[in-house]
Amino acid sequence: MGLFGFLSSAEDKRKEEIRTGAVAPDRSERQRCWDARDAFWRCLDKHDVVDSLSGEGKRIADRECAPEHRVFERDCASAWVTYFKKYRVAEYQKKKTFERLEKEGANKMPVQSSRDLPATAGR
Repeated sequence: MGLFGFLSSAEDKRKEEIRTGAVAPDRSERQRCWDARDAFWRCLDKHDVVDSLSGEGKRIADRECAPEHRVFERDCASAWVTYFKKYRVAEYQKKKTFERLEKEGANKMPVQSSRDLPATAGR
């Protein structure tokens, strides 16, 4: 423990700086975050929860996935935690939209991005 118990170890300080966004995580810290996210998502999948931010999904996640959520929040920047939770919902909604469109007989259309255009295009 640090001076008079107010200062924590350098490792704890670094984790707090990452969590608050004061410093960027290095490669191993990012991997630790992704591993924690994946463990949390596995728990959510096990309990059929898509949205852990609100409603019944949040209540179930708080009850059933609390240990995984604590690790997720500990090992990731708080902004990343929020981003990943919202991303999970958005990806689910996108998947359901594509399934609905396919069921309705929508045709897949080729998508061309600016990367696919010749170098002289758009000048």
